[in-house]
Amino acid sequence: MQNFENFLLNHLPTSKSIHPTYEEAVQKMLLAGGKRFRPALLLGVVNAYNPLLVGGAYHAAYAIELLHTYSLIHDDLPSMDNSPLRRGEPTLHVLFDEVTAILAGDALNTYAFEVLSNAPFSDFTRVELIRELATNGGLNGMVLGQAIDCYFENKMLSLDDVKALHINKTAKLIAASLKMGAIIVGEEKLAQTLYDFGIKLGLLFQIQDDILDVTQSSQEAGKLTNNDEQKNSFVTILGLDEALKEANTLALTLLQEIESFDEKLKNEFSKLLTHYINRHKN
Repeated sequence: MQNFENFLLNHLPTSKSIHPTYEEAVQKMLLAGGKRFRPALLLGVVNAYNPLLVGGAYHAAYAIELLHTYSLIHDDLPSMDNSPLRRGEPTLHVLFDEVTAILAGDALNTYAFEVLSNAPFSDFTRVELIRELATNGGLNGMVLGQAIDCYFENKMLSLDDVKALHINKTAKLIAASLKMGAIIVGEEKLAQTLYDFGIKLGLLFQIQDDILDVTQSSQEAGKLTNNDEQKNSFVTILGLDEALKEANTLALTLLQEIESFDEKLKNEFSKLLTHYINRHKN
């Protein structure tokens, strides 16, 4: 992942203009770091099946990180979560202003697809990757989940509806990361299996985030915590103990599914995912 980090630093979005802070704002949250979890998933699949394609796959991994980072910038806006902290840094609307934050997010969103359109793949593969990222990150994916989350704040949903919310808001982009890796290496039969695995992984990731929101300080998490009381989180719906049980059950299912993968993928995922699958236990 250090090689990917170097790629990201060498391909930061640039824009020279009379605007005094626009370029800095567009780069700021990328430079703040983060787990790079979604890029790691895509690159893990590619490395398992064709390490020679990893260099080209950095473009697709970067596109996912761009889209994810835009979503965080918008998620933190005063009209949404109104959060002052992300990745251990002040959020863009705090550091600059709300208009700059909105436009920086917009820029990263569209730049993700510019990066994918220039990736060193065949035209067919590029179109497949663009479609996958757009489908899961947009209208009926992450944006839909965000819309449901905001609309139903202060209105408690059923557990099934909360799962549907977070499948869209969080899980689909994680699932797409895995599927895009399979598309790059031409593993068409594996692509749907990995997508389905990714939906469960993304759901676990969200349950864990909800648990950590009430068990970590803002300093530990690098973002504002204890901020979901009015949201439809798994902890507000189930309570902390039941949310932990839900996470443990899903974690066990995922670890069992990893064991069913072929040796190349199992070896790659054992290193990559064991920490993340069990992070709510630390």
